[in-house]
Amino acid sequence: MLKRKLFRTAWQYKAQFISMIIMVALGVGIFLGFNMEWYSIEVNTSSFFEETKLADFHLYSEAGFSKGDIEALKAVDGIDAASRGLSVNVGIQDTEQSLSLNVSEDYTVSTMLITAGADYNPEGDGLWLSDRFAEANGISIGDALTLTYRGFRITAEVVGLAKSGEQLICVGDDNQLMPDYTKFGFAYISPKKYKSIVVLDFYPQINILSSMTKEQMEAAVSQALGRTIMVVPKEDTTSYGEAMGEEDEGKAMGGILPVLFLAIALLAMITTMHRITANEKRQIGTLKALGFKDRQILWHYTAYGFTIGLIGTVLGVALGYGICWMIMNPAGMMGTYFDMPRWELAMPGFCAVVIALIVAFLTFISFLSVRKMLAGTAADALRPYVPKKMRNIALEKTPLWKKLDFGTRWNLRDVLRHKSRSAMTLIGIVGCMLLLVGGLGMRDTMNGFLKTIDEDVSNYVTQVALGENSSNEQAQALADELDGDWMAASGISMGGRTVMLQVYDVPHGKYRFIDEDNRITPLTDDGAYICTRLAEDIQVGDTVEFSPYGGSETYSVKVIGVLRSVMTENLVMSRAYADEMGIPYTITTIYTDAPASEIGESDLIASTQSHAAIMETYDSFMEIMDLMIVLLVAAAVILGSVVLYNLGLMSYIERSRELATLKVLGFKDRDVGRLLISQNLWLTVLGVALGIPAGILTLDALIKELAGEYELKMMIGPATYAVSVALTFGVSLFVGLIVARKNRKIDMVEALKGVD
Repeated sequence: MLKRKLFRTAWQYKAQFISMIIMVALGVGIFLGFNMEWYSIEVNTSSFFEETKLADFHLYSEAGFSKGDIEALKAVDGIDAASRGLSVNVGIQDTEQSLSLNVSEDYTVSTMLITAGADYNPEGDGLWLSDRFAEANGISIGDALTLTYRGFRITAEVVGLAKSGEQLICVGDDNQLMPDYTKFGFAYISPKKYKSIVVLDFYPQINILSSMTKEQMEAAVSQALGRTIMVVPKEDTTSYGEAMGEEDEGKAMGGILPVLFLAIALLAMITTMHRITANEKRQIGTLKALGFKDRQILWHYTAYGFTIGLIGTVLGVALGYGICWMIMNPAGMMGTYFDMPRWELAMPGFCAVVIALIVAFLTFISFLSVRKMLAGTAADALRPYVPKKMRNIALEKTPLWKKLDFGTRWNLRDVLRHKSRSAMTLIGIVGCMLLLVGGLGMRDTMNGFLKTIDEDVSNYVTQVALGENSSNEQAQALADELDGDWMAASGISMGGRTVMLQVYDVPHGKYRFIDEDNRITPLTDDGAYICTRLAEDIQVGDTVEFSPYGGSETYSVKVIGVLRSVMTENLVMSRAYADEMGIPYTITTIYTDAPASEIGESDLIASTQSHAAIMETYDSFMEIMDLMIVLLVAAAVILGSVVLYNLGLMSYIERSRELATLKVLGFKDRDVGRLLISQNLWLTVLGVALGIPAGILTLDALIKELAGEYELKMMIGPATYAVSVALTFGVSLFVGLIVARKNRKIDMVEALKGVD
């Protein structure tokens, strides 16, 4: 009998049961999908890095490293492997394409994963090319490429295709945010091939495998080589650092918005289960009167919560895998960013625990709700559920109360009488608004960030990267020839952290600077500027000390301002101030309005990159973010609709007697419907008022979590507020209209039955 009743009751409350399953599925799906995304990144990149022996440290020296240097380092206890290497950007003859050309002397660190063609041969004469670059440009094994670099010509046959952990994110420099394999890729050649071209035994880089900390490595290198060398840990490289940045972003997203999403769904579930149990009070009394034991009735109704939780979580897990797959697959969002061989989806262990706890929690809530109804005798249980009596509110004692219309007074008393239902409706609206403002606000913030780079900071047409051995005099002459400005960038050690020292000479304003409020500000000659990340530990007016890598000198500069950095942590100063303080620098980049096609070949130029091409990579990045935001907004609207519909339906069932009484008193269907809709709109107005600041606070928390990678300033446009408010009110009004239409079908006799 109880089994048949199980299905009859489920059918009777099918709308509520379906909505609860949808809420659980959405909450679990969004929570699981976002957390699987970052964990899948961790699992797949870790295995790829291990397989290709990604270097833990890179050492750099413009003078190069000798064989004696590499032998001295290999003898250091704690260094597991070390190899001299080279990684430079080279052009492809007669094209606008370029490659990162890599050489590893003994191929024990920073290796490749061959995906097609010949295995790596240190004595080989061929070229191992990025398979993504080859596919994008129609290059096949057996084709010959001629590479150009500062007057050198390197002609080699493509003998193999590969992927590389060092090139997981294959970009030309820090200005290129997203890979573009139609224009840039990577290649490896053997040490023998390299030596046959340059003749000299010149390797400006050493790649090291070691479990040491950066401080330990710097001390060991300094002692072994007798000089200060620039030590860059893998955390500061593009591939590893950006991959970990994506992982951290995923953790931030997965730990804030999806958790709020899940919490709203569960809170709505608690309220709904309690209301369903209250409405089943007579049925519970009937079962007791028929002789069913409390234990049987208890487990019968508890099964509803367990079933809803189980079905909802199963659907949620499927949804979570689907969301993660949309992001983590070779043709998906991350596929445009990462170049790796495997795209396996992985679930963090804590997610399985959370899912199990959700099912247990919903079962336990059902158990508690029923147990409360079982208290007392069968006669007590047979009495219908009556909400507790409420006392007159303070407003009723004022003259204003009598001036309010009937609908306002009725809604006020109803809201206060059913506090838990009203509170959950409010939470649902606040949650919907919070997710909309937070999600759309993040898009506004990133769009504002990119617009600032495009329109305020970058005021040039072409960026020219100079070769390592160009002198400042030659670079200045080339800048004058191109009517351009220049920058000198070099790594420094400042307070135990690696920071980029950037010296600028910008008389033509081709590169500009912005302060913490994103306002263009001039670069003065009376001190240095720090980025906002450094400003967390350093104050304006402080004097900071730093040591350039490759030397033993220490310099002190006064901090006179804070600038917002585009990407890297940096210390910025003008050419005049650097000269005054005697700080050495080497010009690395020229900014000019000359198109790349009009800049002739020069031994000084390593590569050229147009501002438009750089911004195109940012557009690709925004496409990824837009899809994430669309998913979040769609889920927020669906969740808000389901929560409000579910609570509205339960409210209608609870108030059916009151609504029937109003109809007996002469209220028409449209009048009753107007009462129901107006209460929803009241709560929506309050929810929107609370949801806007809640969304701003959530967005602020997200931006702080992302501060390690980008220096973002929160920007929320009027359109975001307008769309968020319109969607929230639209959802509330739509649900209110659906629920209000149900009052036409009230069974007047059944509704008015009961104990007075």
